[in-house]
Order: sequence, then C-alpha cells, then structure tokens
Amino acid sequence: MAISAAEEENIEALRRWWDEHGKFLLLIVIVAAAGYGGWSFWQQSSAAGRETASDLYEEILTAAQPLDVTQEPDAAAIVELAGRLMEEHPGSIYARYGAFFSAQQSVQQGDLAAAEEALQWVVDNASTSIIQRADEGLVLTATLRLGRVILARGDPDRALQLVNSVDPRSFEPGFHELRGDIYLVLGRPEDARDSWLAAQDAGSVSDGLRMKLENLGGLN
Repeated sequence: MAISAAEEENIEALRRWWDEHGKFLLLIVIVAAAGYGGWSFWQQSSAAGRETASDLYEEILTAAQPLDVTQEPDAAAIVELAGRLMEEHPGSIYARYGAFFSAQQSVQQGDLAAAEEALQWVVDNASTSIIQRADEGLVLTATLRLGRVILARGDPDRALQLVNSVDPRSFEPGFHELRGDIYLVLGRPEDARDSWLAAQDAGSVSDGLRMKLENLGGLN
C-alpha cells in the first residue's frame, strides 16, 4: 500500500519527536516503575520488621511471666531479647517497651549501670518511627525512672540536673517527689520538704510520700 506524502510527513515528525523526547520519556517510565517497586518492597520489609519485633516482644512477655508461677522471670533472656529489639528494630515501639523490661530486670539483679543504659536509650530514641511523634508519657516515664536509677547509683547532682531539664507535664507529682528525694540525699531537708509538699499539691496521694514528710518531722 502506497504511503501518501502527508502520512510520510507525520511519520517523520513522530521519529523526530522520539529522537528528541523518547529517551527522557523512557527514563520517566523506568524511574516510576523503580519507585513503585521500591515503595512496595519498603512496605513489605516494614511489615516483616514489625512482625519480627512483635514476636521478640512476645518472647519477652513469656520470659517475664512464666506459666509456672513458682518460677522467677528469666532475667537473662529478657535483657538479651530487649537488646536485640533495640539493636535490630530501633524504630519500633516494641523496642521501647522491651527496654523498660530490661531496665526492670537489671534493677532487680542489682545491675544499675545496665538499667541506666536501657532507660537512657528510651530517652535518646524518643521518636517511635520516622513519621510518628514520640509518646510523651513513655519518655517522661523513662526519664523519671532514669533519675531514680542515677540517684541510686550515688550521683544526686546528675539526677537533679536531669529532673530540672524536663517539663514534667502530667508527671509533675512524680518529678516533685523525686526532686525531694534528691534534695534529702544532698543534705537539703528544707528543699526536700518543699518539693514533697509540691508533689502533694500537684495531686499525689502516695502513702510513701506522706511517710517521708512525717519522718522528716519539724524543721528549725
């Protein structure tokens, strides 16, 4: 079939357009395909990572609450599993909860240095993921416990610096009480009393706090 002059012109124009723009168009298609593939791979990897982190956390719960009530929690397993969570899944909320379990077991085992390290990790890794905001309550809880561990390690000045560096928000009673404990260790009973009274004013009804005030007695 003969091709008309008009058709030949159209074909030639199409060839010229392809020579000028075809490679760029092909590049766009390749990049789009790669981007879609990368996004799908990231979603699949993220889902697999969350599932693995969840499984590790379940193992922590099992080690912390053995079926046989006569058995003690497996402290070594808890610390090891929590360490894996923090190292392999640092963006997972399970890693933060695992760190709390690890710190708890370390305190009970008398390893305050390990407890401090686990709680400091929670504070330093405040964001639960790249796109999620930090759980403020979780971070404040970790900070409060960290302050108590630092005080128990015999460093009241550093504990006081930590307590004074945060806005306690709804955790104000606990931070006031801890500040009072620190002041007492520092030999400042008047400041300790004021802080404990501030904890009560902030809403604390702790029997332990009331006993601290009673034991402090009258001050000159």
